[in-house]
Amino acid sequence: MDESGNPGTPVEVGLVGAGPWAARMHGPVLAAGPQTRLAAVWARRPEAATRLAARLGAYAARSYEELLDRCEAVAFAVPPDVQAALAPRAARAGKALLLEKPLALDLGGARALADAVAESGVVTQLVLTKRYHPSTRAFLTAAASFDAAGARTQYLHGAFLGGAMATGWRLTLGALYDLGPHLLDLVDAALGPVEELRAVGDSRRWIELTCLHRGGAVSQLSLSGAVGLASSRAGIELFGPAGTLALDFGTVDHEQCWPALRAEFAAAVRSGVPHPLDVRRGMMLQELLDRAGRTDPR
Repeated sequence: MDESGNPGTPVEVGLVGAGPWAARMHGPVLAAGPQTRLAAVWARRPEAATRLAARLGAYAARSYEELLDRCEAVAFAVPPDVQAALAPRAARAGKALLLEKPLALDLGGARALADAVAESGVVTQLVLTKRYHPSTRAFLTAAASFDAAGARTQYLHGAFLGGAMATGWRLTLGALYDLGPHLLDLVDAALGPVEELRAVGDSRRWIELTCLHRGGAVSQLSLSGAVGLASSRAGIELFGPAGTLALDFGTVDHEQCWPALRAEFAAAVRSGVPHPLDVRRGMMLQELLDRAGRTDPR
């Protein structure tokens, strides 16, 4: 934003992916502006990219290289392994990155992406949707002065039982890698760094994580994408001598998240100052996922 309060020149963003999440979130949010402009769309399915680009008034790039030529930042709405393969190329081309969680499907892929970012010095930001909602930010502000002995959290839904989300990596790795980053991020932010972690259960059905945080607090995380619920049940509750502090994000209106996400990404790109939720945060979460995955007995 300039000195007169105007948003300045919009950040030209290229979108990789044209699936349901790209069409529902990434594309419309980036095209809405005013801080960003959706410059181009590229996907492995050219017909899907062409349809989405036409709907949003963007250019349908014929190759990934052409997309990189038409933007100054790249947003990824693709499976984690595809992101891990393509994002380092964008970083080495000097493009800022708007990254999905998890960074990759394995620790090696995430490290390669983080290394490419470190070498190029580009700005990164994670689409950890709940973090951009006003209620989440109010909760974390209150949590900073709340003496918590422990926490219980849950993220439960039935999206893996059928529909657009019941495909590919989500069915293979289950709730741990899809829903886990949200809860691990929140308990880490609310209670402090996770020093010990143990997982029990089957990530494809129901998995429980127990975390010991620096300072002694303990958190319990319940995760499943394969239970028949009419709507998701998701939230975190802290317990301590003063009582409880809770956040329910099962029915979060994501429309309140997108303006903050878009504005903060554009501000980070223009200033060159990393966002707090950058690739380093993503790498920390990836390491926790890897630790949990190695204790998952399935």
